[in-house]
Amino acid sequence: MQYNFITNTDRQIQLLQLVAQRQRIAVFDIVEEFAVSESTARRDLETLARQGRVQRVHGGAIAIQTTQPELPLLERGNERDAEKRRIGQAAAALVREGETIFLGSGTTALEVARALRETKALTVITNSLPVLNVLAGWECAVVCLGGILRSSELSFIGHITEQALAEVRVDKVIIGIRAISLEDGLTNEYLPETLTDRAILRAGREVIVVADHSKFGRVASARVAPIEDVQTIVTDDDIPSQVRSALETRGLRVIAA
Repeated sequence: MQYNFITNTDRQIQLLQLVAQRQRIAVFDIVEEFAVSESTARRDLETLARQGRVQRVHGGAIAIQTTQPELPLLERGNERDAEKRRIGQAAAALVREGETIFLGSGTTALEVARALRETKALTVITNSLPVLNVLAGWECAVVCLGGILRSSELSFIGHITEQALAEVRVDKVIIGIRAISLEDGLTNEYLPETLTDRAILRAGREVIVVADHSKFGRVASARVAPIEDVQTIVTDDDIPSQVRSALETRGLRVIAA
């Protein structure tokens, strides 16, 4: 091998540009691209990771994907509404008569509630006021959990909500999520909600995540659960094929509506 003699800083700048272009890079690729040793390649990645410019993973690194602050629920009601409507209908089709389900907060979960109105003999537990309003007057059982009202989402969170969740078991949990990645799993923006989210996941025998394609490959600030805690993801048909394949390789069922 003939080694390059560009400076460490120049090489790391070029390496950062490569990661941004490819989204993922392996140590082997760095060795080949820059004609450096494996130890040098790893040191470059460790330096960039300490600076918060890449995320170190086994055998290489991936680009840091950040999320923008989420708008309040009422302000994002029309975002990707067609996709969310299809996702809601596909998720509702997974629910069987006689089941007990938990339906979370957010605009996509709200579309599931709208699609579920035709399902008979169902019990729905929720911490979402909009979901409760959609299902009000419905002939089947609807249970709303109390707690601290998060005004931006119109949902209940906190200790009282978590205590109530500890007392229930449901056939299916259906929730939305802010961001999904293979390495970091399910993440959300609002740190105080994290423990409530985890309690919701523990209540279900099956976890179904409803999320449009924009949520994949991103990481938000609060880690909720590893990807292995999910059994089914319902998304739209714009999900990248490589992301879908990677999820299915992990054993998840992916439904693209």
